[in-house]
Amino acid sequence: MPQVTLTPGDHTFECGTDESILSAALRSGYLIPYGCKNGACGSCKGVVLSGHVLHSHFQPSTLPEVERAQGKALFCVARPISDVVIEARDVRKTGDIVVKTMPCRVEHLDRVTDDVMILRIKLPSSERLLYRAGQYMEIILKDGKRRSFSMANAPHDDALIELHIRHLPGGAFTDRLFGVREPVLKAREILRFEGPHGSFFLRDESTKPIIFLASGTGFAPIKAIIEHMIYSGNKRRAVLYWGGRRPRDLYLDHLAKSWASKRPDVFAYVPVISEAQTEDDWTGRTGFVHTAVMHDFPDLSGYQVYACGAPIVVSSARSDFVSRCGLSEDDFFADSFTSPLD
Repeated sequence: MPQVTLTPGDHTFECGTDESILSAALRSGYLIPYGCKNGACGSCKGVVLSGHVLHSHFQPSTLPEVERAQGKALFCVARPISDVVIEARDVRKTGDIVVKTMPCRVEHLDRVTDDVMILRIKLPSSERLLYRAGQYMEIILKDGKRRSFSMANAPHDDALIELHIRHLPGGAFTDRLFGVREPVLKAREILRFEGPHGSFFLRDESTKPIIFLASGTGFAPIKAIIEHMIYSGNKRRAVLYWGGRRPRDLYLDHLAKSWASKRPDVFAYVPVISEAQTEDDWTGRTGFVHTAVMHDFPDLSGYQVYACGAPIVVSSARSDFVSRCGLSEDDFFADSFTSPLD
């Protein structure tokens, strides 16, 4: 069985030729950056320093040929065919965070816009889900397919787990949730999930000020992180930029405003609308949300950025912040919301 040496730290573990390097790392207790687990978001991208890997399916734009020629790889879909030495930009021990599969019960469904539902689920009374604010879970459908959703509540407030779900027409789960497909998902129904997953969480060891960048329901894990910061008394300065097409897409705008009003010394909120209509009577910022960040912060060299939402928003922000605003790629953390259909 091939041996993987993971740097920094020179950690070693075995990885079968039929499993991804990411899966083997997690199984061995090492957490490296990852998000979608299907070669779409690029969060797990690293460098193969020696040895050889094969990739299963991935989105070509996530790992262009020029980057493959430089030895870069997507560890969520890369399998070793020899002993390899790889470099990830962040390596941590999984610690007390244990991935579990368990049932849960639907408690509340709150349709906050035409296409966004806030779903709250309750775990069995004997169970507790330990997770880092910003991580996600996978709802397991009856046919074994999975749908990923970020936990929108901070870990300390875990009586119910809160998920923010956008309707994806044609999606097996979201069609049921929004009453398009039978049987319609209702309160008290039992679901199964696996979690927590992901490496989108606050790096507490840093003191750098933070730019939070959200598009649509990408607000969910950022909400969890901000609420965790408030609860833990974190004093790092932070600005949240939340983008939507229309004002109604900022479905918890009042909550973000309340954070800013209660903590004006450390937190600010900038809503950005890209397709405002006359009837919206919108007088705030307009355009692309990541462009608004660049206008306000042309020099991001001393910041950390946490971005979540549509892949195009995340990839544009990563590229422009690094190439045009001086952000270190090691200070860009992202969760890109890929949307599988049946």
